[in-house]
Amino acid sequence: MKKKRVSLKSIAEALNTSSTTVSFILNGKAEEKHISAKLTKKVLDYVAEINYQPNQLAKSLRTGRSNILVFMVEDISNSFFSRLARVIEDIAYKKGYKVIFCSNENDDNKSIELINLFSLRQVDGFIIVPSPGLSPVIKKLVNENIPVILLDRYFENLECNIVVINNKEASYEATMHLIKNGYKNILFITTDTQQTQMIARLDGYKEALQEYGLVPQVLFIPFKDTHTEESKVLILNFLKNSQHKDALFFATNYLTLKALEAFKENAPELTEKLGMVTFDDNDFFSVLTPTITAVSQPLWEMANQLMKLMLHLLNSKDEVLLPKKIVLDAELLVRNSSISVDKNEHNYND
Repeated sequence: MKKKRVSLKSIAEALNTSSTTVSFILNGKAEEKHISAKLTKKVLDYVAEINYQPNQLAKSLRTGRSNILVFMVEDISNSFFSRLARVIEDIAYKKGYKVIFCSNENDDNKSIELINLFSLRQVDGFIIVPSPGLSPVIKKLVNENIPVILLDRYFENLECNIVVINNKEASYEATMHLIKNGYKNILFITTDTQQTQMIARLDGYKEALQEYGLVPQVLFIPFKDTHTEESKVLILNFLKNSQHKDALFFATNYLTLKALEAFKENAPELTEKLGMVTFDDNDFFSVLTPTITAVSQPLWEMANQLMKLMLHLLNSKDEVLLPKKIVLDAELLVRNSSISVDKNEHNYND
């Protein structure tokens, strides 16, 4: 015979109290509602004894809150996103929220499918690294007064809460660092995308070169190829066809890792011959030989700003709030790969 589900009503009947009182106690409102410590302990001991598990969907429908947030990124296996997720999870848990993590693979169809699924599950809010065509869906969430924050990138014509870093300034600083260390033929390797953060990083690189009358040399790798063997081929061909080169600036860490794989397999001397800087730090970059200079995003500050803003949105759902754009500063971690030991080694050619 199927075991009957335990309900608030059955708990109340067993303890000779009301369902409302049980609900207040289980939702942490005993003190607020002036419920005695003795009764509170009695209820909590009993629900622990019977291993009571509340129906979360029913609760969310009744209260309008699920205490669940969604953190959707491009690729949760990317070290930047996974480390950020871990910090967000800790902060959310202390505030009584659980977090669902998922990857949209920069694919609009997958993004939309996931957002629709979680919306039906009554999640309380979304932190989203959006795929390219997601603007209409984000706008719909905003119009429905669902708390949503865009992370890492955004849409120029969409009013939404945003947390990003100073991509252009950080890229400019990293390029200037290479120039001031004697590098004059700096190749920029990025993804073929119109995402705001990638455009800003390219703009920072170009602006620094322009100040010194240097010529930009840029490789755009199709996003579909960024995690495949094809990216290695494209990088090696780009280097081969670049007559003058002495340094590389990678717009994101996964392109750096692909290039290092390609060098190890085909031309290991390039890791020593060429200066290197990457956007987004990775634990590997501090232990490789040479160690890799990286633009590091402020994970702790970013996570804290995201959760501070999200909690404000959750607690102000009945108010009309102007969207916020929070821009944080990145830090250039200078390591061996960008420090010129001998300027005569520059202008390396195949």
